Amino acid sequence: MLIGYARVSTDGQSLDRQIDQLVAHGVDKRNIYQEKQSGKKERSELNRMIDELQENDVIVICDLTRVSRSTKDLLNTVERITGKGANIKSLKDVWLDTTSDNPYNTFLLTVMSALSQLEADLVSARVKEGLASAKKRGRVGGRPSKQNKHSEQVVAMSNGGMKISKIVETTGLSRSTVNRILKNYESNC
Repeated sequence: MLIGYARVSTDGQSLDRQIDQLVAHGVDKRNIYQEKQSGKKERSELNRMIDELQENDVIVICDLTRVSRSTKDLLNTVERITGKGANIKSLKDVWLDTTSDNPYNTFLLTVMSALSQLEADLVSARVKEGLASAKKRGRVGGRPSKQNKHSEQVVAMSNGGMKISKIVETTGLSRSTVNRILKNYESNC
């Protein structure tokens, strides 16, 4: 039996493109496991699908990034699938096809998944290098601190005799942020 698996990383993304491709390949829509979950988190539908596999089932995916996060993860997933007597086939990555007993498929699976892992590692390394370079130049990533934006307002309210609970209510800042602003102000005086 053909079984499909479709995954996107966030709720805001659509599974439609993947589902259309799986159905066009002959997968019955009722046999498509779907989830909206980051590949870095527990993928409950993927695990449920593998647990429910029967011998000779074929899992069809649009591309390998839907089932794996790394080379090790892909090889473990493929091993779990083939260990149940089932197979996996990728529509995009034609080398990922365990339906035939071809030794080149196993070789290509290992090499190509290693290349995918290398690409992900290179992207991660470039991001880290960019962040380090920006930090040397005094730029800090992330969301701007609410402390800097509201410091003068909070200090003025406090110096005017306003209680912390009222400052929190008025500014919408958390109690800990207000306390941090006042502590920083007092230590700089």
